[in-house]
Amino acid sequence: MRAIALTGPTASGKTALSLAVASALGCEIISLDSMQIYRGMDIGTAKATAAERSAVPHHMLDIASPAEIYSAEDYRLAALECARGITARGGLPLFVGGTGLYLDTLIRGTSPLSPPADEKVRARLAAEAASEGGAHRLWLRLSEVDPESAEKTHENNLRRVVRALEIYELTGKSKTYFDRLSRVESRDISFGHITLDFHNRETLYSRVNERVDAMLADGLLEEVRALFDAGLLSGDTTAAQAIGYKEIAAYLRGEITLSEAVELIKLSSRRYAKRQLTWFRHNADAVRLFVDNEDGELLPREQLASEAIRIFRELVSEADD
Repeated sequence: MRAIALTGPTASGKTALSLAVASALGCEIISLDSMQIYRGMDIGTAKATAAERSAVPHHMLDIASPAEIYSAEDYRLAALECARGITARGGLPLFVGGTGLYLDTLIRGTSPLSPPADEKVRARLAAEAASEGGAHRLWLRLSEVDPESAEKTHENNLRRVVRALEIYELTGKSKTYFDRLSRVESRDISFGHITLDFHNRETLYSRVNERVDAMLADGLLEEVRALFDAGLLSGDTTAAQAIGYKEIAAYLRGEITLSEAVELIKLSSRRYAKRQLTWFRHNADAVRLFVDNEDGELLPREQLASEAIRIFRELVSEADD
């Protein structure tokens, strides 16, 4: 199955560009964002507006409660089903977003040998992590049995540390071992891929800061408060760790001031954008399309749209040959 993908860091202009590409190429859009799947998390995830969704069909939005655990494999199966439906209707699936893990999962699949969750093991490890110094001890244990996973995982990311140790306890093999098994190109789908990039990182960071200010003006505080009051931002769920939501939740718990929360959101968003740039730059098959010139000045939106459409047409044509 053929599809195209438009990726890039937060605040790089993916949404506006994707609408132009979709209109020109007859696409339906499939979100490639690990937070936009959650209902009620609209402003802080920069989810497509109702008007944008009415202009171009969008998929993989609002499909889970923030209280749910939603895995990359859950996403892969549902997104592939969306893509098959679009293809059957004569359209071209256009994946749009910044979650590199989701794209890699689509391209390579996931290892069928990786064991499912074992609630007893997971509960025991979680209880150990909750003890004084327990999180650090778990991470040290992971560094002994799976140093590659430990190097990639911060010790405070308990969900990932626990999962990696759970895999090792259940199988005697590391998460890294299973990850390597999964690095085989999937036959389910093939991509023509454009990733947005920046010559000047400060231009991106400025856009990130402006995006955060705009979200707050649009009602991010009220959105988070509603989720918080409903008990949907508690525990170790993915949604509770979302940038913008975890910082304001900390403010609502009285742990930090609102101004401190805002600065933390901006800092975390800039760091996330940097990680996204690094992730997508490592994809050798992606065509890099720069949003700014070498002086850091943003290029006209119409110019970017025209270039993206041209590139995607070439990629689709090459795939058909």
